[in-house]
Amino acid sequence: MIANRRSFAALVIPFLLSYGLEVAPAQEKPGTTQDVEKRLKSVEKPKAATGAPLDDVVKTLFAAHTFEQVALSPDGNSIAWVESVHTKTGVLSGSSVIYVKSLKNGGAPKRIKAGVADSLHSEGSVAWSPDSQRLAFLSDAAKSGQLQLYIENASGGTPKILTNVKGFLADPTWSPDGKTIAVLFTENATRASGPLVAETPETGEIKDAFFEQRLALIDVASGQPAGAGKLQQITPADTYIYEYAWSPDSKRFVVSSALGNGDNNWWIAELSTLDPSSGLMKSIYKPKLEIANPVWSPDGKQIAFIEGLMSDEGLTGGDIFTINSSGGSAKNLTEGMKASAAWLGWQRDGKILFSEFVGGNSAIATLDPATGKIEQRWSGEGTFTAAGIFGFILSPADDGKSIGGIFRSYSRPPEVVLITDKSPAPTPVTNRNAGLRPAWGQAKSITWRNDGYEIQGWLLYPRDFDPARKYPLVVSVHGGPSYITLSHWPNPHDYASGLSAMGYFVLCPNPRGSFGQGEAFTRANVRDFGNGDFKDILAGVDEALKVAPIDPNRLGITGWSYGGYMTMWAVTQTNRFKAAMAGAGIANYQSYYGENLIDQWMIPFFGKSVYDDPEVYAKSSPINFIKKVKTPTLILVGDSDGECPTPQSYEFWHALRTLGVETQFVVYEHEGHLFASPKHQRDVIERTLAWFDAHLR
Repeated sequence: MIANRRSFAALVIPFLLSYGLEVAPAQEKPGTTQDVEKRLKSVEKPKAATGAPLDDVVKTLFAAHTFEQVALSPDGNSIAWVESVHTKTGVLSGSSVIYVKSLKNGGAPKRIKAGVADSLHSEGSVAWSPDSQRLAFLSDAAKSGQLQLYIENASGGTPKILTNVKGFLADPTWSPDGKTIAVLFTENATRASGPLVAETPETGEIKDAFFEQRLALIDVASGQPAGAGKLQQITPADTYIYEYAWSPDSKRFVVSSALGNGDNNWWIAELSTLDPSSGLMKSIYKPKLEIANPVWSPDGKQIAFIEGLMSDEGLTGGDIFTINSSGGSAKNLTEGMKASAAWLGWQRDGKILFSEFVGGNSAIATLDPATGKIEQRWSGEGTFTAAGIFGFILSPADDGKSIGGIFRSYSRPPEVVLITDKSPAPTPVTNRNAGLRPAWGQAKSITWRNDGYEIQGWLLYPRDFDPARKYPLVVSVHGGPSYITLSHWPNPHDYASGLSAMGYFVLCPNPRGSFGQGEAFTRANVRDFGNGDFKDILAGVDEALKVAPIDPNRLGITGWSYGGYMTMWAVTQTNRFKAAMAGAGIANYQSYYGENLIDQWMIPFFGKSVYDDPEVYAKSSPINFIKKVKTPTLILVGDSDGECPTPQSYEFWHALRTLGVETQFVVYEHEGHLFASPKHQRDVIERTLAWFDAHLR
């Protein structure tokens, strides 16, 4: 319930720094942020008793230069990256730029662009040609807000535009023979695909209408769509394509796809092969759970993919499977692995290169499909990815000896890095964030046992920690639930790290249901939301009390999405927490089933629909235990959230208000599941920090 790789770039580009919003009084009526802002002018900004001033915290959260993608050339001699643009004041401008740097000859990076001179646009989705000489990329240089496909020589020159479409383009990829570029295309789309972005309000007669993302081809040599006078869409009009990969001979594709609504049906997507000449799709595998990242073996005889219990597209974790490209039974190559595979690629030497979550850390390894032998290449504290901030995608050279990506941790701001067989530690390629220091305290990995499970979590210490003092603690529960908290440099959505900067301990647990300890652990919360996972979290609080000077009478809890649900659940189960902030939470799983726009995600976790087994939804619904709540609770949500709709937060707030529990409810105008407005992002940070300061100091 938290992230989607397809749409995140559309959300991260417009991050901007904004100031001036302060804390609204408790018990305020729900409304848009415009309604709230009128009452904020005279309210004093929160001031931390210890730690950094609030403005310093927010500046650090927004100050880091951010990278959206890294692409290593097939020959390993050059590296390209997509970087968000900062102004002189450190503010992201809403544009993104592409740079290419020679790893062989050195020198300064060169900018690749579709526009003229120093013009700024939205540019990204970089793809190298097989000969490492050209780059395909998307840009809205021709018309603001409308991406088109371009190619340009990596050494520079005049870019060539290849498309003139109306709609949403994504994920261009060259054919292995270098003659054709495939791209995902959603014709006449009014917004980026995926349920994270703000939904379009519907009025009148409501119908099950949707836009389908299809696979399309363009002939590179002629600059025209392959075999036609316009963009050639080669997949059926009623089928939504999520991921695809070229076969080694450039004659076929493997795709993951589903009929009907693309935002909703990813959880039931099947694996198919596609003949582009005829458009014939052949289903070769209907999975038991969710699938991601299909790739071909070098000889074209097999296909590898990841299958597992996943709550969101783009939050990939599971086991590695293979299947014959003609179909048949799929084979689990990593059954029983105490880790979660997050990305894979099939190398020329026949081994599968993959990234994984192990405990609370990241790792890169190779798997021999013939023997099942796994060899780890790198493991460490931090996150390494070549795209976005939620996944763990890699960008290797063809020989697999070097891998490009973006590395970040609690102590290291993001930079483009390179891992090689001779230098396995992430080696910086850029120094965009040199001199930037954390505003938060030290992070320590802690473990504890509960119900036979070993649970891991991150404990952020207060900034300027004094062991002679006792501090408040706030638990920050990650989204998902199929996800993991790793050591990471916080982004503007990460208000929890701001709490550490303001003088709090922050516990980020990875309870059962998380990635990092294998599929059995990830599946351990099926039909059990709010029971075992919540007990794991409480046991983590007990462990934190043992290892750190924390005041047990000053505990708080927070989270967004699944974390928002867990916050609502926590305050209905215990009075141990003295303050709470529930972001985009779920109060009532029975009503939620009919309100959200992605109900397909619920079947694997609850076993049946709410109409077939209402009891399993009822027992995990906070609203059914609402009269136990005593905890002051702040509730935040976007008004256009399709994943965790606004009525869920309204229902919880209404109940608290009716029962006389201290509460505050803010609905943010035209925001989806993740907020795009920098003003709203800052308001979430300030409002959350002030809420906990008011109740835990």
